[in-house]
Amino acid sequence: MTHDIKFITHTKDLIDNLKSVCANYGLGNDGNEFKIITQVFLYKFLNDKFRYAVKQEKPELADAENFSTVLKDFSEDDYSDLIDSLDPNIPRLKPEHLISHLFVIQNSDDFAKTFDDTLRQISIENADVFSVKSFSGAKDTLFDELTQFISDSSQRDAFAKALINKLFEFSFEKMFEQKYDFFATIFEYLIKDYNTDSGGKYAEYYTPHAVARIMAQILVPEPVKGVKCYDPSAGSGTLLMSLAHQIGEKNCTIYSEDISQKSSNMLRLNLVLNNLTHSIPNIIKTNTIAQPTYLDTKFNYIVSNPPFKLDFSDFREDLEKDAFKKRFFAGIPNIPKSKKESMAIYLLFIQHIMHSLSDDGQAAIVVPTGFITAQSGIEKKIRERLITNGWLRGVISMPSNIFASTGTNVSVLFLDKKADNEHIILMDASKLGETIKEGKNQRTVLTPEEEAKIVETFNKKEAIEDLSVVVNKTEIEAKNYSFSAGQYFEVKIEYVDITPEEFQQKMNDFETRLQALFTEGNALDQEIQKQLKGLKYE
Repeated sequence: MTHDIKFITHTKDLIDNLKSVCANYGLGNDGNEFKIITQVFLYKFLNDKFRYAVKQEKPELADAENFSTVLKDFSEDDYSDLIDSLDPNIPRLKPEHLISHLFVIQNSDDFAKTFDDTLRQISIENADVFSVKSFSGAKDTLFDELTQFISDSSQRDAFAKALINKLFEFSFEKMFEQKYDFFATIFEYLIKDYNTDSGGKYAEYYTPHAVARIMAQILVPEPVKGVKCYDPSAGSGTLLMSLAHQIGEKNCTIYSEDISQKSSNMLRLNLVLNNLTHSIPNIIKTNTIAQPTYLDTKFNYIVSNPPFKLDFSDFREDLEKDAFKKRFFAGIPNIPKSKKESMAIYLLFIQHIMHSLSDDGQAAIVVPTGFITAQSGIEKKIRERLITNGWLRGVISMPSNIFASTGTNVSVLFLDKKADNEHIILMDASKLGETIKEGKNQRTVLTPEEEAKIVETFNKKEAIEDLSVVVNKTEIEAKNYSFSAGQYFEVKIEYVDITPEEFQQKMNDFETRLQALFTEGNALDQEIQKQLKGLKYE
């Protein structure tokens, strides 16, 4: 653990140093800073991953004084054989692509061009594994020409040199033999300034790790293998990473869709950091509702924190077509006259998820808590269908402000096609958690003990006073299909036994107090009348 903390500290220092370089060259808080920081960090990671893999294959290279120079001495055939022997998920690099090589030649002419050309060549030669695809099938580039973001061309060589010098100072190699869990912390630190709730058309939300862990541990309480995991609004992939860690990276394949290019690039980086490179070809940048790539694919596990308010007025009319209506059985929300009102697009995502589940599929979906009690409309139709089909495993209502980016109260809906209608667990966890301050916002944080209690209570289907109830289909129908635990809690009235003498004493006390109030009231009435008689018009 101490070694992990030391490693995390050094890695955060690297990220801060890269941000400092950007600031020194006028790119601090610039729109392109995100691309530079994340792409340079990814280049560093791939570089060290390649070095580590080669040394595992060729142990005699472990102590090489100049690694890139030794590789250059390989014959073309020997180098090709070495590359072929590596795992398919390992990046394919040439000696001249390595940071150590660029560090040595950093004083050469046009170094910025050499730096950009290196990244472009790495992109081309690793496109099959590391590129994110769009709905049309087009692949993005792994790296941009980063020095071109410096408007003053005379500073580009110096900028590239500054980046390489920061990358050369530190190595990830010693950490690759360990579990990757600590990279969740690194990833969150890396993108903390760039992954914000931007609202509007492309709202992005960062799901708290506690919520992600609870969802994963409830969905997968026992070991599974060979499963497909999907998030139709993946964002940077927090939910998918927790699910993959719970299942085991080698036991699952990740699929995702998201309309945001930025989010798709974040997810790619997250997959690389978490040993899930094999799933990168399954990341699709698309509009999941209007242009779904995986419409005919069924998934074993689906996790989602869909956007609650997202403008879909541009394509709502298209969703009325017969092909789409089959997916949206409960209906398509209307576009409000004022766009400040809710767009309710999350209702489309819930229906899409129900459509995408395999015959034994399970899902966990973050929804606004209002969804679980709405008396009519699309919300109620969806809840009715879940009960009719016997797909509702349970619901957890989370504490207020558990998301730092939104004050909306949220619940987590758990679906299971193998669930039954006799043992549905509804949980009200709204009173749990501790309030902390994050910047200008207040956020509720669950303790590890509270997380464990939620998961254990839910998975065991335990009824605990003021926390959880276990109900059946008939009871839910009687409550107008409400999924709120609070509506099923017993109302308890406490009775206290007292003697006749104690009862008489209490009654005497009440009578005395009441008489005193009457006397005080009469005195006030007389004073008011006296004051009114003394009023004169002037």
